[in-house]
Amino acid sequence: MPFVFIIIIFYFLLIRPQQRRARQHSEFLQKLKRGDSVLTSSGILGTIEGITDKFVTLEIADGVRIRILKSQIASLANQNEDQKK
Repeated sequence: MPFVFIIIIFYFLLIRPQQRRARQHSEFLQKLKRGDSVLTSSGILGTIEGITDKFVTLEIADGVRIRILKSQIASLANQNEDQKK
């Protein structure tokens, strides 16, 4: 019986919040559009120049574009600055 309680606690403390974060990140990625300033998970700041189902083209400097996986976008750049204040 105590084992069941441990599993229930484990679910509510670890698994459920992780599923919620994954769902929120997926919804965030669907709302991205051309012109958004974003921060990647590797710390690169850029502006979205093109977007497909799996990939995003970012302009990271004048005339410098990189193509990354859409899932590697961590947040909007201006959203990250607002959190620091």
